Amino acid sequence: MLTESLALGGQRRPAFIEQAPLSLTRRGRLVLIGLPLMILAASLLTLVGFFTAPAMASAFGDVNPTETVSVSVPSGGTLWDLALEYSPDRDPRDVVSEIVELNYLGTSTVQAGQQVFVPVSR
Repeated sequence: MLTESLALGGQRRPAFIEQAPLSLTRRGRLVLIGLPLMILAASLLTLVGFFTAPAMASAFGDVNPTETVSVSVPSGGTLWDLALEYSPDRDPRDVVSEIVELNYLGTSTVQAGQQVFVPVSR
């Protein structure tokens, strides 16, 4: 049953009008269904990344850090000499390159009295 209200100007108008059922447009359906699905997918990918990232990081990392000693380079000494003295059981070429990397040296040339970290054999 319609009730009537008095509008300005003395005309009677219905207080409410029956509205047609709600119909969504194609864009409305996309927003109503697609947006929650995209948010759910992003949340799941973030959750999967959260749980797999630490495992991947530890799988590729060096578990045992290199043991080193700080050595002052003697007069006339070279990195090759230090490699032979502190890691005699390893290939000196590998040890020299590791010394260069550990000390952020541009070349394998060092000065007498320079402090360098040298890896020791285990």
